[in-house]
Amino acid sequence: MARHYDLFVIGGGSGGVRAARIAATYGAKVGVAEEYRYGGTCVIRGCVPKKLFVFASKFSGEFKDAAGYGWSVGPTRFDWPTLLANKDREIDRLEDIYRSNLTKAGVEMFDDRAVFEDAGTLRLVNSGETITAEKVLVAVGATPNYDTSLPGIEHVISSNEAFHLERFPDRVLVAGGGYIAVEFAGIFNGLGADTTLIYRGEEILRGFDDDVRRHIHQEMERKGVKVICGDIFSSIEKNGTGLVGKTKQGRTLPADEIMFAIGRNPNTKNLGLEKAGIETDSVGAIVVDGYSKTSADNVWAVGDVTNRVNLTPVAIREGHAFADTVFGGKDVRMDHRMIPTAVFSQPEFGTVGLTEAEARETHRNLDIYRASFRAMKNVLAGSQERAFMKLIVDADSDKVLGCHVVGPDAGELAQVLGIAVKMGATKADFDQTVAVHPTVSEELVTMREPDERVRPETE
Repeated sequence: MARHYDLFVIGGGSGGVRAARIAATYGAKVGVAEEYRYGGTCVIRGCVPKKLFVFASKFSGEFKDAAGYGWSVGPTRFDWPTLLANKDREIDRLEDIYRSNLTKAGVEMFDDRAVFEDAGTLRLVNSGETITAEKVLVAVGATPNYDTSLPGIEHVISSNEAFHLERFPDRVLVAGGGYIAVEFAGIFNGLGADTTLIYRGEEILRGFDDDVRRHIHQEMERKGVKVICGDIFSSIEKNGTGLVGKTKQGRTLPADEIMFAIGRNPNTKNLGLEKAGIETDSVGAIVVDGYSKTSADNVWAVGDVTNRVNLTPVAIREGHAFADTVFGGKDVRMDHRMIPTAVFSQPEFGTVGLTEAEARETHRNLDIYRASFRAMKNVLAGSQERAFMKLIVDADSDKVLGCHVVGPDAGELAQVLGIAVKMGATKADFDQTVAVHPTVSEELVTMREPDERVRPETE
């Protein structure tokens, strides 16, 4: 006989695990199927191992900067196998925590792939077991996108494989201009590879503030990353010395590894969604309402598979809201506005709220505050890296609409700034806050005069 659950979750990533645990605390009988490893993209092959690699890659700059502070640093050597082994040990530890937390909550786990037979019936592919459920949550995330029409695409890697390379490459090409591409370009460069980033658009980090995009581009090149915009690969060839990427603009770029980070696709193929009557959009994302409910009466979906705001903390909040609403008797909708986030580029970038372009579309009168300067630490180190800060203010209400920070620990700043901006802080609130001196972040409360006033009559 088929096993029956109040809730069955397809996908053991951050969103699915949170939903399963919270639903179980409300008394639901819950099962979860995960075909790879518990923890999902973020923990296993995404933001957690990536951040560890970012930490590793920054030491080359720290060793160089130390001389300005009187330190004599001898010969240094980076060992890729050591980093991989230590990273793997930490990922194993985190996966064990995910499994342990599910067990403690009373959730049953299946190390298997679940697919729909109908809206209330699932089949476990490996075991062949049938599962029935009153309610189903799809939380299978997204998967790297490839240009399958590109000759030689079989020779490239994605960020998934970058975490497990047997040998650290001397020369790396990274295709893409989003946060994954930019972050990995910084990682490879910092660890010692000759690194080139190639992106089809006019400027990297599409969707973020234009001033920030230009600033990070400049700083990446200052650190040694070659950034090529407005070009794409036309073919990739393998020869006796490695790979050669040829571009539409006539460039010939040799490399040991070519990594594609040109976006991610919702991981909905071969799930049997059509058997359950679950609607998807043109890119394969599951269509949901404000409560994460799909077109099937008893099926919900959260996280990157819905292609709303593709961030791990968002998936966790969506999963929690689903469980609170459906099993906790509460009315909880995930608020996708004013979400703070960080790009662990080098230099680091943290942001919350509207870009200047977005603000210009929705608000009549704006005051724009900008500041660019060398952080104190860089002065003695002799580094020319510059921090950049930007506030976008509604001139009519004085409310801060967007805050963008590039510099040391910008991600940490974004978390705190997110609270203030989410609460509706005004520029006057910023001005009335005493500065913490000497810090980089004090600039946020000492920018008194806008360097640009946007008014319809001045445009």
